[in-house]
Parts: sequence; structure tokens; C-alpha cells
Amino acid sequence: MELRDATALLLGGSGLVGMAVARRLLAFAPRRVIITGLTKEETEHAAAELRGRAGDTAIEVVWGNIFAPMDLSQRPREGILADSVARRRLVDDYLGPYGQSPLEQNLLYTWLAAYRPGLVVDCVNTATAVAYQDGHASALELLHAADEGTVTREGVERHLLTLPLPQLIRHLEVLLEGMRLAGTHTYVKIGTSGTGGMGLNIPYTHSEEKPSRTLMSKSAVAGAHSILLFLLGRTPGAPATIEIKPTAAIAWREIGYGAIRRRGRTIEVVDCEQPIPLDKAFAPGASGWVCTGSPLESVFINVGENGVFARDEFETVSALGQMELVTPEEIAEAVVMEVQGRPTGKDIVAALDGATFGPTYRGGYLRAVAVDGLERLEKQHGVRSVAFEMLGPPRLTKLLYEAHVLGLLFPSVRALAGADSTRTAQDAVQLLRDREHALRRQILSVGLPILLPDGQSVLRGETVVVHPDARGADVAPRGWVDLRAVNVEQWARRARAIAQERRGRDTSSGADWTAIDPDAPIEPARMAVWVFEHEDGGFRVKR
Repeated sequence: MELRDATALLLGGSGLVGMAVARRLLAFAPRRVIITGLTKEETEHAAAELRGRAGDTAIEVVWGNIFAPMDLSQRPREGILADSVARRRLVDDYLGPYGQSPLEQNLLYTWLAAYRPGLVVDCVNTATAVAYQDGHASALELLHAADEGTVTREGVERHLLTLPLPQLIRHLEVLLEGMRLAGTHTYVKIGTSGTGGMGLNIPYTHSEEKPSRTLMSKSAVAGAHSILLFLLGRTPGAPATIEIKPTAAIAWREIGYGAIRRRGRTIEVVDCEQPIPLDKAFAPGASGWVCTGSPLESVFINVGENGVFARDEFETVSALGQMELVTPEEIAEAVVMEVQGRPTGKDIVAALDGATFGPTYRGGYLRAVAVDGLERLEKQHGVRSVAFEMLGPPRLTKLLYEAHVLGLLFPSVRALAGADSTRTAQDAVQLLRDREHALRRQILSVGLPILLPDGQSVLRGETVVVHPDARGADVAPRGWVDLRAVNVEQWARRARAIAQERRGRDTSSGADWTAIDPDAPIEPARMAVWVFEHEDGGFRVKR
């Protein structure tokens, strides 16, 4: 990707790695760099630091919680959880079906739509953000409430908002559709292993157990995130996808002396001179200590999102054989090299591409052997094996059976292209009622209703995979064999599109050898593949 004159959106750009990436990008004179952070204060402070070296590059700032709708993005999490309307809205946003929550309300989506960045570098520690909401403790509290008979809707909703995967999936949906809209060329994620590169023996836990379930949740989310990015990199219309995953402690921003802050608040010096009996020291209303009103001051090293460490803390964590150390500048250099198309060997997505086991020559060859064996057994037993609805999405089963029925009515795809949809719909009903009893029974037995041409009556079996929508929505396209004329006409349009495809003149290796011959018999599987590829965009882009 060409960085000069580009627009770069740095998510978490005010953080330790984000600032290192921003400084490195400025060397290539991008047109503008947008720095984002959780708060106005941190983003404006970062921008002020960068503007001194920005030259002609415009430095802009936006802030807020990228996992929330825009109007909730400035509110603290506890404030949202305490507000029944806002809380329910967030539950609906995270748990709503993919593609049905309003994207334009999400803060991150509005940024992508407004800035149309060619490059997005995501330095937000997503795994921490969605996994450190203590779902285990929340689940135990909910179970205790159930035992006591005190479960409330608020308690259930609060627990649902600790579930990390719905939040992660919603975030990926927002990213994909937002970057598609923006025309983003490259997306780089700074990921995490969750353990600073150590294993399940990591000694830095949350004190309750080794290894900490909270910490392992973070690592599990980080792994799930990597696989989702692997899939994003195989999605047509998505940007080039890169993940850099540091597996060491990242440091540092500054070394200094001053007031020590923890989670945004200055630690106050307190004292306790007289012993307090143990049975009273931790009771409600306990006292006996003195708050001095003075801040705790000491020498510190600022290591970014993990706050400030004392000298001995830093020495321990970064020691040889512990987390050790990687600098943000090294990460930033890897980001820039990958964006420029110079492989570093540090891209997790590329590593997964190389390490996963894809299609093989042997698999492709033996597929033909398997299909031939299936066809011979069909002839031997006098049956046609179309679909059993084992794969999960009933739409595939529906497409296969509809194509098979049409194949019994028409000798070729080209013949289907000229079909009279109303007459064909009636012929299909007669076929299934009068001649193809076994086919009708097979369709009904695997759980697919047959919607008759009047659109008001069906043939159905005991099991139905897709039930009618209570809101009255048309569910036939999802999982019913649809014999209405409008659906037959859709198949005729598909046949006409296939007949118009140029095929046969090009005999090179670059020719489309998978194209359907319009004068050949209708083959259900090939027709379903054509629908998936041409209408759904569901095709493989990497081998």
C-alpha cells in the first residue's frame, strides 16, 4: 500500500503502540492521521505530541468506546449497566442476529464512514476489553440468585453483557461492513497472546488461581479473534488483513518520578500505626487507618496500558525467562513493513494461511471417484440422493431439491431459461403429487415444507427445520421448497444468466472450466454452487 497522501485511522492510537505506529507513519507523509482513544484527554494529549513532527500531515482526534452505539460511547460502563433502557439496548446490539443490528449507530462505523481511511491500524487490546468483565463471577452470582429465587431481568442482562464472544462477533461485523463502505485497502490488528508469551504456567494471575480463568478467557478471546481475522482475510470485498501478535511485555513510554496513578486515579498515601483486631479489621465500617491526603510519589516506568511499574516490578516481569521485552517501535516497524508489502514473518494471518491444511490434489482427484461411486449406487438401488439437511443451513437443501425438481421437468438449463413460470409451478406440483411420491416424501422427511403455487398452503412433515416467522416474514427463501411462480421465475432468470455466459472458445488454463454448460442436463449441485457464488458472493479466494 502507498502511504504517502493516505488517510490512516489508528484505533487506540493514543496508546503506547498506537503512538509508535503514528510516529513511524509520519515519515511517509500521509495526508491525515486520525488518532482515537477512549477519552478526549488522552487523544488530545497524543495529538499535541504528534503535531510537532507532523509536517503537512493533518492530525485529527476522535474518542469514545468503539464497542458501543455512538450515543452511549461516552458513558462509563457502570452507568450504562445501571440504566435499564441503555442496558437493554446494548444487549440487543450484541445479541441481535448478524446483519440486523443498525450498523450506522455504532461509533466505529461512523468513523469509518466519515473518514474513509485507506489504512486502519487497530491497537486496541480487544481481548482485554471484552474478556475482562468477569463473566465467571457474574455466572456464579446469577446461579446464586437462581438458588435464592431472586433472579431479576437486570441480573440476567448484566450477565449477558459479560459474554465476550457476542461482543467480539459484533465488533468484527462492524469492522467488515464499515471498511467495505470506506473502501479500506489494509487493516492491521495488533493482537495479544494474553500471557505476555508465557504458557499456562504464567505466575502473573489474578491471585485466585493458577492459571487465572479471567486471564485464560482473555487468551481464548485473543485466539478466537485471530481465527476471525484469518477468515476476514479470505472474505471478498474485505481489506488485506494483517495481525501482528506481540508475545512479550511491551515497554516503554517514559521513565520518571512523580505521583503514581492506578486505573486513572492517584494513589493516596495512607498509614496505620496501631494494630486492629482481625475480626474487626475487615468488618463493615472498619477504621483505624489514616488518609494523609498526599499522593504516593516514586520512581516509575510507564508501560502503557498496564500502567506504571516500580523498578523491581519492571525488573521481574522483563527478566530473562519471564515475559521479557519488546519495544513499541519494533512493533511499529513491523506494521509499516507489512503494509508496504514487505513480509516480516510476523503476520499471524499469513502464518495461518501457510500452516493450515487446504485443498489437495489427492482430495480433488478422489472427489470424482466418490461422485462416480455414489452415482453407480443410485442406479443400483433406483434412488436419487439429493439432500438430507445435515449441513445446517436449510437453504442449501432447498436449492438442491428445487433444482432437482426443475431438472425432472426440463432437459437442460437453456430449456429452463425459457420457462413459463406459472405453468411450470403447476407442473412441479403435479410431478410431486402424481409421479414422484418418493421425492415428495424425502423432502418432507428431512424437514422441508413444500409451499404450493397459491402461497397459502403447504405440504409438510412431522419435522420442520424452518418454522414460519411470528412477524409474518417470508421464510420460504430460507428453507422451504418453494413452488410459487415467482420463485420459478427466479430460477428461469438464473438459467438465462448461465446461458449468456461465454464458454467454450477459451481453452487456456485461465478459462472458466467450472462454468455450467447450458445445453447439459440440470445438475442440482452445480446450480446451487452457481447461486452461492454469483448471488451470495460465497466463494473461496484462497487455496
